[in-house]
Amino acid sequence: MSEVQLSPEEVRDRLRAAETPALLMLVAHLTDDPAVLRPQWRPNPDLLPATGLDASTDAEAREFCFATLEPYLAGVAGWPGSPSETVLEAIAAWALDRSAGEDADLLRVAFVPPGTDPRAPKWTKDDLDPARPMRVAIVGAGLSGLMAGLRMKQAGVDFTIFEKNADVGGTWYENSYPDCRIDVHSHIYTYSFFPHDWPSYFCRQDVIHSYLRGFAEENGLLDHIRFGAEVVSAAWDDERQHWAVASTGPEEPERTEEFSVLVSAVGQLNRPMIPRIDGLDTFDGPVFHTAQWDHSVDLAGKRVAIIGTGATGVQVAPAIAREAESLTVFQRSAPYLQPTPELRQEISTAERALLREIPLYRAYYRFSIFLPRAIGRLAAATVDPAYPPTEQAVSAANEQLRQLLTDYLLNQVRDRPDLAAKIIPDYPPGAKRIIRDDGTWISTLKQEHVELVTERIARVDGSGIHTEDGHYVPVDVIVFGTGFNASDFLMPMKVTGAGGTDLHESWGVDACAYLGLTVPDFPNLFCMYGPNTNLLLHGNLVLFIECQSVYLLSAVEQLLSTGKSSLSLRRDVFAKYRDEVGEASALRVWGWSKTHSWYQNAEGRSTIMWPLSAHRYISATQAVDPEQYEFR
Repeated sequence: MSEVQLSPEEVRDRLRAAETPALLMLVAHLTDDPAVLRPQWRPNPDLLPATGLDASTDAEAREFCFATLEPYLAGVAGWPGSPSETVLEAIAAWALDRSAGEDADLLRVAFVPPGTDPRAPKWTKDDLDPARPMRVAIVGAGLSGLMAGLRMKQAGVDFTIFEKNADVGGTWYENSYPDCRIDVHSHIYTYSFFPHDWPSYFCRQDVIHSYLRGFAEENGLLDHIRFGAEVVSAAWDDERQHWAVASTGPEEPERTEEFSVLVSAVGQLNRPMIPRIDGLDTFDGPVFHTAQWDHSVDLAGKRVAIIGTGATGVQVAPAIAREAESLTVFQRSAPYLQPTPELRQEISTAERALLREIPLYRAYYRFSIFLPRAIGRLAAATVDPAYPPTEQAVSAANEQLRQLLTDYLLNQVRDRPDLAAKIIPDYPPGAKRIIRDDGTWISTLKQEHVELVTERIARVDGSGIHTEDGHYVPVDVIVFGTGFNASDFLMPMKVTGAGGTDLHESWGVDACAYLGLTVPDFPNLFCMYGPNTNLLLHGNLVLFIECQSVYLLSAVEQLLSTGKSSLSLRRDVFAKYRDEVGEASALRVWGWSKTHSWYQNAEGRSTIMWPLSAHRYISATQAVDPEQYEFR
C-alpha cells in the first residue's frame, strides 16, 4: 500500500521515526497476532499518539517491533490494507485499556484502510432513475459543503454550491488573524479518506485552507461552485415540490432557481459577534473583529486592546504582543487550558516522510489519535446530582479534571501571585471551551507591556476604554476576539417551508433539527453541522460531517428509488428527539452551569452541543429510516 517504491533499508529507516503505540499496532496488523500487544507496553490513553512509557520499556517495545517487522520490509506494496476484526478489536482494547463494548462501531470509522473511501455512495443516480430531474443546492463551500458536494458528484447527482466568498474554505478562508490555527490534531481534522502531508501537529489557517482548496480541485468540485453568490432566501413550493432558492452577488442581480433538495452547509462559526458597548462608534482608531482582520493596520508601536479570552483571543494575543507597544487584554471569564506541548511544533522531516510514504502506518497513527478522542471524556462533563454539582465542579470526574487543569495554570504563575486569581476559572471545566496551550498564554500575560483586565467595560470614548471600577486604558486599536453568533443557525437566510412556515419563527431561540439534519415541515432540507452537533470532550467534528453526508445521500437515494418527490420528518419523531437532547443537555456541564458561553442561546439553553455519545450519532446516521418520514 506504499505510495512510493521503498527498499527494505528505506522502510526500516522511515519506521525509526514512528510513535511506539502505532508501531505496535502495525506489527499486530501484519502478523495478525494480538499477542504482540503486551500489557507492559500499553500506552497511556490520555497521551496517545505518544506512549507514556519509561525510556527502557519503550526501547524494549521498539526493539521487538523492528525485529518482528524485518521479514515484512521487502513487501510493503503487498501489505494487507485491512486488519482482521479480531486484531482491530484487540488493538482498541489494548490502546484504551478497556474492551470496545458499545464503542465497537467506532472502530469501523476510526480505522480507514489506505486508499479507500468506505462511506462513499454505493449507487449512482443512473442506477436508480437516470431520467428523473434532480438538482441539489448546497449553501457554503467550507468543510461541510465540500463534503456534501463530493458525495453528490460520486452519486452522479447534479448539484450547485453557493459560496458568498471568493474561494472555498468557509471559516478557514475568512479567519486570517495572526497565528490562526486549528486546535484539533491536524491528522484527524481531515476527511478520513483524503490524507495530507501536514507540516505541523496543529496546522495554521493557510495550510488548512490549502488542504480544502486542494480537495476541491482534485475532486473536480470547483466547476460546481458559484463564488460570490450569497443565498438570501429559500422557499418550498408545496404544489411543485421543489425549493426556490434566491441568490445575489456583487456582480449580478438577485436570481431565483429551482432545486429538488436544499443543503445548508453554512456552519456555526460564520457570523462575528461584536458586543454592544456604549461609545464604541466614537472611537477614533481602527476597530475590527478577529474574523474580519484588517491587515492594513500596522500594530507596531501601537497601544492595542483585545476584548475576549476565548480560543481566538488566546491564539492571537501573543502575536499582537510581539508587535504592539502595549497590549491590554479584557477578560470576562478566564479560560481553562489543556496542556499541549506540541501545539506550535513542526513535524520533523523524518516523521513526515514516514506518514507520507507508509500509508498503513499513517492509518494507525491517525487511529491512535482519533479513537480515544472520538470516545472522549463525556463522563467528565456529566452532572452527578449526588455529588452534588456546583459552579466549581459537577461530578467527581469533573473535579478531577478541574484540579489537573487548575494545577497546570497555577504552576505557571508561582512567580506572579498577582495573576493567580485572574487566571483561575470560576466555573466547572467543560462549561466553556477548553483551550489548547503550550505555555504561550501565561508567558504572554507575564510580559511587562501586557496587562490583564478583569473588570467589565463600561464605555469607550475617542481614545480609550473605561471600566466599571473607574480604570481608564488609552488605546490606539481595538480588536474583538468575542466569537460568533453561533446559535443563529442558517442566518441571515429566510427559509420558508411547507404551508409558508418560517424556519426562524418556528425555532424561536431554540433551534433544533433531528440529528442536526432535518426539521418537520421543511421537506428535502438538510443541515450540515446543524443544531446540537458541535463537540467538546468527545467525538470528532469531521467524523460527524462525514456521517451527515452519509445520511444526506441515503435520503436522496430514498427519493430516487421510490419515485417520491419529497420526504419530511414526522413531528412525533422530532418531538421525541428534541426532548431527549434537551434532557441530556441539561445533564451536561455546558447546560447545567450558569456561566455564559457561546454554547448557550439567549435563554441559557444549549442548541450547539451534542450531549450524547459519538457511537449513538454514528449509528443513527448510517441510513434514513423511512418510517420516520412522510413521503409525497
